[in-house]
Amino acid sequence: MALKMVKGSIDRMFDKNLQDLVRGIRNHKEEEAKYISQCIDEIKQELKQDNIAVKANAVCKLTYLQMLGYDISWAAFNIIEVMSASKFTFKRIGYLAASQCFHEGTDVIMLTTNQIRKDLSSPSQYDTGVALTGLSCFVTSDLARDLANDIMTLMSHTKPYIRKKAVLIMYKVFLKYPESLRPAFPRLKEKLEDPDPGVQSAAVNVICELARRNPKNYLSLAPLFFKLMTSSTNNWVLIKIIKLFGALTPLEPRLGKKLIEPLTNLIHSTSAMSLLYECVNTVIAVLISLSSGMPNHSASIQLCVQKLRILIEDSDQNLKYLGLLAMSKILRTHPKSVQAHKDLVLQCLDDKDESIRLRALDLLYGMVSKKNLMEIVKKLMTHVDKAEGTTYRDELLTKIIDICSQSNYQHITNFEWYISILVELTRLEGTRHGHLIAAQMLDVAIRVKAIRRFAVSQMSVLLDSAHLVASSTQRNGICEVLYAAAWICGEFSEHLQEPHQTLEAMLRPKVTTLPGHIQAVYVQNVVKLYASILQQKEQDSDAEAAQELTQLMVERLPQFVQSADLEVQERASCILQLVKHIQKLQAKDVPVAEEVSALFAGELNPVAPKAQKKVPVPEGLDLDAWINEPPSDSESEDEMPKAIFHDEEQRHAKQQPPKADEEELARRREARKQEQANNPFYIKSSPSPQKRYQDAPGVEHIPVVQIDLSVPLKVPGLPTSEQYVKLEEERRHRQRLEKDRRKKKRKEKKGKPRRHSSLHTESDEDIAPAQQVDIVTEEMPENALPSDEDDKDPNDPYRALDIDLDKPLADSEKLPIQKHRNAEISKSPEKEDVPVIEKKSKKPKKKEKKHKERNRERRKEKERKSEDLDFWLSTTPPPATTPAPSTPLPPGSLQEEPRVNTVIEEECEEPKRQEQDDDDEEEEQDAEKKPSKHKKKKHKKEKEEKPKDKKKSKKKLTANDGVAEPLENGALDEPLPPMSSYSLLAENSYVKMTYDIQGSLQKDSQVTVFIVLENQSSSFLKSMELNVLDSLNTKLARPEGSSVHDGVPVPFHLPPGISNEAQFVFTIQSIIMAQKLKGTLSFIAKNDEGSTHEKLDFKLHFSCTSYLITTPCYSDAFAKLLESGDLSMSSIKVDGINMSFQNLLTKICFHHHFSVVERVDSCASLYSRSIQGHHVCLLVKKGEKSVSVDGKCSDATLLSNLLEEMKATLAQC
Repeated sequence: MALKMVKGSIDRMFDKNLQDLVRGIRNHKEEEAKYISQCIDEIKQELKQDNIAVKANAVCKLTYLQMLGYDISWAAFNIIEVMSASKFTFKRIGYLAASQCFHEGTDVIMLTTNQIRKDLSSPSQYDTGVALTGLSCFVTSDLARDLANDIMTLMSHTKPYIRKKAVLIMYKVFLKYPESLRPAFPRLKEKLEDPDPGVQSAAVNVICELARRNPKNYLSLAPLFFKLMTSSTNNWVLIKIIKLFGALTPLEPRLGKKLIEPLTNLIHSTSAMSLLYECVNTVIAVLISLSSGMPNHSASIQLCVQKLRILIEDSDQNLKYLGLLAMSKILRTHPKSVQAHKDLVLQCLDDKDESIRLRALDLLYGMVSKKNLMEIVKKLMTHVDKAEGTTYRDELLTKIIDICSQSNYQHITNFEWYISILVELTRLEGTRHGHLIAAQMLDVAIRVKAIRRFAVSQMSVLLDSAHLVASSTQRNGICEVLYAAAWICGEFSEHLQEPHQTLEAMLRPKVTTLPGHIQAVYVQNVVKLYASILQQKEQDSDAEAAQELTQLMVERLPQFVQSADLEVQERASCILQLVKHIQKLQAKDVPVAEEVSALFAGELNPVAPKAQKKVPVPEGLDLDAWINEPPSDSESEDEMPKAIFHDEEQRHAKQQPPKADEEELARRREARKQEQANNPFYIKSSPSPQKRYQDAPGVEHIPVVQIDLSVPLKVPGLPTSEQYVKLEEERRHRQRLEKDRRKKKRKEKKGKPRRHSSLHTESDEDIAPAQQVDIVTEEMPENALPSDEDDKDPNDPYRALDIDLDKPLADSEKLPIQKHRNAEISKSPEKEDVPVIEKKSKKPKKKEKKHKERNRERRKEKERKSEDLDFWLSTTPPPATTPAPSTPLPPGSLQEEPRVNTVIEEECEEPKRQEQDDDDEEEEQDAEKKPSKHKKKKHKKEKEEKPKDKKKSKKKLTANDGVAEPLENGALDEPLPPMSSYSLLAENSYVKMTYDIQGSLQKDSQVTVFIVLENQSSSFLKSMELNVLDSLNTKLARPEGSSVHDGVPVPFHLPPGISNEAQFVFTIQSIIMAQKLKGTLSFIAKNDEGSTHEKLDFKLHFSCTSYLITTPCYSDAFAKLLESGDLSMSSIKVDGINMSFQNLLTKICFHHHFSVVERVDSCASLYSRSIQGHHVCLLVKKGEKSVSVDGKCSDATLLSNLLEEMKATLAQC
């Protein structure tokens, strides 16, 4: 054996490691593929060896090769072998390789299940951590189902390192196995209050990702997240929570009112720009949901806009982009707030960054109004002239059209100005959006009837412009506007001033260079124009001019007949034959103009895009049925294609030339280079283009020559848009004067002039458009079917996670737990089943009542959850538990003690209800098998028998031996005396002081002391002040600026017979020892006789129990904690105990802040955690008249002190 180990070590010395592989690849750049092929062969030999170190080295090299793009799926089994290595360094290599190359299609991935489960339960946190990390990369639905319970157990691990990884991987498990979400969610929710900030952050991340797609299921968590938002200092956690609230607010508008104040405070206080941006985003979402319910939110909007202005003015381009993005969201709901910053947005159009310019364009789209439309478009037109690059210029063109045409042209007051803008845009060269300009020209000409004469005059000028025809090389170029120009001039030819000149322009030979679809429109509208002119000539009785017109058509149309486009050919051929026929009729002096014009009579309406889709299918028509019977499949037909393809394959095989060797290829390469060198038309590459470019003079050295043009660079006959700006101002001025004149006349008639009538502010509604827009409805077929809704993506993994998390968990939803089969001999069915049937037949009524009672309890539980959220969201103050000082109450009416008692009892009952529901559901299934005959009962009988049934059912539950049950405060064998967590602190004739100490897992060095002060006298107590003598370990938190000798004022007065509660915070360094602090309450007692200064001394006892927090713990996590070996052990025994075990447990849990982990018979395991993270585990056993308590804790001193305090409690039982 030793010789074999030595031999393996010597072999490893000569093996290549990863560094050698990387060095070799770099040294073989010319033959890299050949070298890697040799390395893969060596790796395959290494994988065949028995030494795990050699295999791990081989897998490490394969991982690197996989990064280079090589397939290593053939080594999947060897990777699993390395994953199962006992040494962590090898195991890590295996998991790394698996995370890179394993996927759902990997065949051997099912073999990893047991190995991963073994690593997850490993005592080493690093083995567990690497297994969780690797599993997250290749988890499948089967792995998720099999390992969900193991991962859920790790969420309660003692190490935060493991808890954090387990929480994060649960997100991947939920996606692959959605059924695990409901059973795992309670534990995931607990992690939101984990003492470790990393685990808490991981839980927030997972829940926020789940809620991003299905937010309504997580609405009940709003109070918990609100608490985290107001207490957390982690910016990334805050960002996630604020994003979640942004998604929840639209579902619950009341939530917005609660969020406004903390979000506004964050916006004021935070210096983190990322957090500021998310706060602003969420405030916008909140204000959108509160648009009707919260009118006074202008201050919040102004604050957001001011902060965003700071972002936009920042020199950082990323912040500027985010500021513009958020500003566009505010613009949708509060445009007036953003319009005030129009100057800033227009400045962004001059930014060097194109993405910022585009975002500013998006903002301008929403900032437009009737007042500023012309100004904004004029600014954009200047940018179009200066724009560099076709992409940005095309985007500018698109935005100009979008801005003007939005909402049925509601901001345009003068359509002549808009037509002139469109005509100016036709001068752009190189644009790809000519079809957009054409579409706008058509739309405006069709819908605005008053503008048609002006539009036709402008289009006729465009048809004469040479630059549009010359730019016909581009398919989507600016020549597309000729499509619209030709159609408008043909359709509305009655408005043409010189129709004959326009007809000649459309029949020019250069038109044949245009794209085919434009030529087709030309040919069609030439006929419309021809018909219009022909009718005019016949009305003027000018037969000679009509014949000349027809002759012109006959001469020019053949050029279209010879077009390469089939559509143009067909239209031109038909029209040519029609014109020739008209020519024959004209020779006989037959009037034809009226018949030709009838071909194009009537207006064309637009058809809806989905009109064809919505045509209803006629009755009796089956679109899936065969029109003709399909041909029968015969053997000869099957063989023919095979033979044809076979012949083709043989023919291709014969045509393949023989492969040339390397020498032949080199010879051909040299011959090709020689031919290229001798070819004068071949462009040779320069030896050093970089150097030549550097030596060349830059753009700034090119001389600029000023050209003095006497002729302006514009198309003659086309008006400029600038002249319409002045005309529009004059028109608005006239409208204002006319409106004021009308008002004066109206007031003169009424005889009641007002002083402020001269102060007039013009709004958008006051500005009347020069032309009206016709809203043309798109035509639909008769009996059109309704629109089909878009189907959701069936492959979306988040659809399966849309689960109601508030519903009680059923037995079928529990996660599968792998167990060993018990090898016990089962009882015979005759002996086992008969008594059960007898029992059921004896008491069917009680079963029925239990069933109704359980349903009622579940409904109440669900209502209670919704009521909690409603209570938290309600704006009205909660009902006061203690009366106000101003209202006198009878003595002894202190309500704090019962309130605290009730709250704690309810907390203790939570696990009981869950377990009882599980047991009740099993009984319910049995009861359903044998339905009871007596189903209808009277309401009174149900009420009388409810208490009896409850007692019997609870006794039955506690009688089940071997079943782990949590603490059940309701199932008591004897009545338990009322308990209160408040203890007497001090008392005199004036005041009585009771107190309770509570800690929080979030603050490990602070506890809060709740002191209830009750006025027992007839005097009025005021100016109360509490002072405590600090120790080195425990100090009272005083107001800022106070000394250690100053007291803390009590924030209320006490009238006679009134009680109230005050809170005082103490800072603590060590909690392992109990301690007492001396203190004094000083106050002024005022009565009819006068005022006296009084004081009451007390000793404040900080027991070790007061530092414990009731924390639930699952049995598997409890077992791991005990096995960790990090806990110290101690025990006590108390004799003379006569109290029942159930009441004993209740008393321990209540007074010492423990929770029951598991209970079997008269033995129970308890758990608690201190504010500083100490784990305390107890095992309580009850004998006949004694109780023994075995404890384990992270700190031995703390444990011994806790057991001494518990001994004192048990001695009173």
